[in-house]
Amino acid sequence: MIFKTTEIAGACTVELEKRADDRGFFARGWCSQEFGDHDLPSQIAQMNISFNRKKHTLRGFHYQVAPYQEAKLLRCVRGAVHDVMLDLRPDSPTFMRHIAVELSAENYRMLLVPKGCANAFLTLVDETEVTYLVSEFYTPTAERGLRWNDPAFRIAWPAEPVVISEKDRSWPDFVDERRLVAAADER
Repeated sequence: MIFKTTEIAGACTVELEKRADDRGFFARGWCSQEFGDHDLPSQIAQMNISFNRKKHTLRGFHYQVAPYQEAKLLRCVRGAVHDVMLDLRPDSPTFMRHIAVELSAENYRMLLVPKGCANAFLTLVDETEVTYLVSEFYTPTAERGLRWNDPAFRIAWPAEPVVISEKDRSWPDFVDERRLVAAADER
């Protein structure tokens, strides 16, 4: 596997190191030892599958709060998505910044979303499927979300969502807890 760092600390894309011959290719798509060697999460609690019928379906932004924060390794196995990851770690030098990566069945690219970051994606074609390995079990009481078009983040999506759940449409605006504390201290 080929690990490429991004401008968000702890986040990286993972490219397959393909061994090709006349049959096609073989590549390792996961190895706990290699992830550990790169100081990346190497424990998997569950694998999730997201199937999306329509182009421009939006899912997210989703994350879990401590102590149930989760790292995710996403790969699009059919179709293509515009995946966006937001850094929500208050002590991170890239707090409130985001990156966008195209994941597709054709490019085999994966995105590692570290703990403390939120993730969302917009499908680019009909019949798109994303799988992701998750480091923690889903805990409903720890689930949080952000609206895809929250003005605090100024994300340029490639298109307006056509399909979006009521839950994802209704997440509240992001509030930086540090700003609230500082404002309260000034009073």
